[in-house]
Amino acid sequence: MRGIETASQLRDGTSRRGFLKASLAGTAFAASMHQLDILQSPALASELKRQQKHVILIWLAGGASQLETWDPKPGRATGGPFAAIQTNVTGVSISELLPKMSQRMHHSAIIRSLNTKNADHGGAAKIMETGRAVDQGIPCPDLGAMIAHELGRADSQVPDYVSMYSSTEGRRQGGSGFLGGRYAPMFLTEQMIPENTSRLESLSELDHSARSDLRSFLANRFREGRPDLSVDSHNSAYQRVRGIMSSANLFNIELEPMDVRARYGPTQFGEQCLIARRLVEAGVPFVKVARAWWDSHGQNFETHLELVTELDHVLATLIDDLEERGLLEHTLIATFGEFGRTPQINSSLGRDHFASAWSASLHGTGIRGGSVYGKTDADGLKVIDGEVNAADLFATIFQAIGIDYRKEYHVGARPVPITDFGGKPIRDILL
Repeated sequence: MRGIETASQLRDGTSRRGFLKASLAGTAFAASMHQLDILQSPALASELKRQQKHVILIWLAGGASQLETWDPKPGRATGGPFAAIQTNVTGVSISELLPKMSQRMHHSAIIRSLNTKNADHGGAAKIMETGRAVDQGIPCPDLGAMIAHELGRADSQVPDYVSMYSSTEGRRQGGSGFLGGRYAPMFLTEQMIPENTSRLESLSELDHSARSDLRSFLANRFREGRPDLSVDSHNSAYQRVRGIMSSANLFNIELEPMDVRARYGPTQFGEQCLIARRLVEAGVPFVKVARAWWDSHGQNFETHLELVTELDHVLATLIDDLEERGLLEHTLIATFGEFGRTPQINSSLGRDHFASAWSASLHGTGIRGGSVYGKTDADGLKVIDGEVNAADLFATIFQAIGIDYRKEYHVGARPVPITDFGGKPIRDILL
């Protein structure tokens, strides 16, 4: 997109660039990915994909309770009926509704001291999507778009950003803002296999391939002697469409062995997290899976008994699956929503919106396993140590996956930092 450029385009600010520098020592890195044509080497392409970083965001839409997940307060008036259990890391306890995750704490970091100040669904969601508490006066990209921009490859055959939100409550698409449509999410709602990506039944595979070859031949002939960005952009867009069509099977979990599908379970959330694993394994930088609806103004404890039990199983399965495939060391899983729930229990046995002292969790690459950052008071009413905001959380995520959190974009002459002003990574939970 014209008018937008990074402050330091040749700095090795991401893992892919660092890898290219090491692999192509002595070769000038002023050329683009297309000019280098690096993926013509299958071995190098395979290593590039293996080293690439990925993020899976599990979005707890509506606001999950920190007291029934990562910051329990048993025995207090605010604590509710559930106990705390010891994890496999000495001195760290979490809700008894997370028994499987309690045995995977060595892969995890808990942040118990978020204070994001806004407890309105729409405004809070915007803060936690973009990492920005104040309207910038321009359409800002969300976390997925920024990570897609930084970690996506120009010649990738798979989408850079996939977002799944099947529920109707609180549905939000997110967006790429000033980064442009190239980094907008592939947004899946009604079905998990993208629409309009399959070949017409009336067209044979041979004819389909022949048409593509003819189109490439004519496009390359037209391009000769016409060094024009619009021509290159058109060809690139066509190749991406072809790539997305060829990657449609990534969304089809029926291609997974039955025992793998059974591990994740039959729920829609489990199936979507299995798709997320398939996508990052294929090289997709950012996948968002939304699980709704956590907005438990009434019957909070029944709601969380169901939803946290499911989260515990699916998140633990996803971590194990990624680890077994050698992907966890390159993948960061984050779980959070727009805010938490009130420590006070209302007359409907519910918890209301609460943004003053709530929790998030991070798992996988770049994270110091077994770490807990921040502290709330005995009743969970306020942060008493290590307060962090959305910008700090985003800076931590960027740092964990090798993105310089101090980086700036430029919209025209205006610098826009990738992390909101003042945001700094939480060093205590990073490797």
